[in-house]
Amino acid sequence: MRSEIFDQANLEVDGSRRFALQNRKMLKVALGEPVIAAKGVMVAYQGAVQFHHKGADSLAKFVKRAISSDDQALMTVSGQGDVFFARYAHDVFILELEGDALSIGGGNLLAFDAALQWDLHRTRGAGMMTGGLFSTLIHGHGSVALTSDGPPVILDCSQQPTFVDPTAAVCWSANLSPEVVSSMNVSSLLRGGTGEAFQYKFHGPGFVIVQPSEGVPVVAAG
Repeated sequence: MRSEIFDQANLEVDGSRRFALQNRKMLKVALGEPVIAAKGVMVAYQGAVQFHHKGADSLAKFVKRAISSDDQALMTVSGQGDVFFARYAHDVFILELEGDALSIGGGNLLAFDAALQWDLHRTRGAGMMTGGLFSTLIHGHGSVALTSDGPPVILDCSQQPTFVDPTAAVCWSANLSPEVVSSMNVSSLLRGGTGEAFQYKFHGPGFVIVQPSEGVPVVAAG
């Protein structure tokens, strides 16, 4: 049998690293120590692997997750073997935390070492009109895998205020505290709006990574 699908580039990568890119769209994790991943992102695995719902580690975290509009349901993946993760063929990036921290927005978190510490943080100004906006703060020593819907851009927030659509913000420096601001005015509301009602405002020493997408469009049933 012959086909370009059997090209060398499509063969499984070696398991010398715990977190490795199988390709730009797929993450391979060699288990031993467990990992935490977003629910529904496993596409394949080899070996004896178990998947368990990741409950809240504390009452405060449980309450935050219960009221969060960002569906950041997590699962613990444990056992012995290799697991492959992907989301909508988005680009995958691996970050190595070395005692530092990172804030991750919306549905861009793919998987991370279970030894890392994490918590949900509510964005300032995210009231009822926005549905409540939360980010996941991860810190410690270990690997984090993120997804971006297309090649991202890294913006420096230290020189001037930076405004980003909340669904396009992949992650940002943990020392930055974004604020939700509104660009709505009476004139735009009377004319049906612009579709750019709310933005994250970043300003201070640090960066924000932005994907060239505002998320998967919602298609009305029927």
